[in-house]
Amino acid sequence: MERVCKFLKDAEKYYLATVEGDQPRVRPFGTAHIFEGRLYIQTGKVKPVSHQIKANPKVELCAFKDGVWLRVAGELVEDDRFEAKKSMLDAYPELRSMYDENGGNTQVLYFKNAVATFSSFTAPPEVVEF
Repeated sequence: MERVCKFLKDAEKYYLATVEGDQPRVRPFGTAHIFEGRLYIQTGKVKPVSHQIKANPKVELCAFKDGVWLRVAGELVEDDRFEAKKSMLDAYPELRSMYDENGGNTQVLYFKNAVATFSSFTAPPEVVEF
C-alpha cells in the first residue's frame, strides 16, 4: 500500500472513476494519504463525486508516470472522524483554504478490498491487494 500511495503522490494527479446511474464519471484528484494503515483520499461532501460514491462506493482510479500506469479498484468507505480529516489536511495544508476538519464539507474516504495493478509496456503487471 505504501508503494501505491508513493506512486500517486509522485504522479501528482490521478483520475478517479465513479458512476452516476449508468453514466461513468471521471475527474482528476490529487490526495493520497496513509492513516492508521489505510489508503485515504479526500473530497468535499457537496460535490457530485461524493454523492456518486455514497450511491455506489465501487470506484477505480488511474495514474501515469514515467511509462508506468497504476490502476486501483476497490470500495471507498467514509471516515467522518476528526482525527482522519485532520491527518489528511495536515498532509495537504494547501487544502485548508477550502476545507476544515471541523467543517461539515470535508470528506475523507479509505479504500477497502482494493486491488492495485502496476502496468507498463515493458514489464508484466504487478498486483498489490490491500
